[in-house]
Amino acid sequence: MANELDSLTIGGLARAAGVHVETIRYYQRRGLLMEPERPPGGIRRYGAADIDRLTFVKTAQQLGFSLDEIGDLLRLEDGTHCQEASELAEHKLRDVREKLDRLQQIERVLSDMVARCHARQGNVTCPLIASLHEGIGKTRTPG
Repeated sequence: MANELDSLTIGGLARAAGVHVETIRYYQRRGLLMEPERPPGGIRRYGAADIDRLTFVKTAQQLGFSLDEIGDLLRLEDGTHCQEASELAEHKLRDVREKLDRLQQIERVLSDMVARCHARQGNVTCPLIASLHEGIGKTRTPG
């Protein structure tokens, strides 16, 4: 008797992988997941390898890889292309660090704006709204 994980319908695969059926179909159209042959008069069946592939895609997405980048990683998954996979990961790490730097700059500017709002007295224009009208260059904190 076949293992239950080796005879899943697309709905069963979606439940097992924690995704929607339409996500599976989209990944198939993108070439990230193979579409099994439909036996004559039957329905397509998926297995544990398909669950593993979906887990790979979802984990890579959680790490910030785009679907195109995930496709590149999947082409390298035979284990003999570690250098190329490492280069993709290094590029992603640089992107993440740049985003963190931008987020820290945004945090400093917003913190300054909020502090100016809290420090305002009387019937003056809201410092936050005024700063937004002035443009981001004039609201930047030194750094």
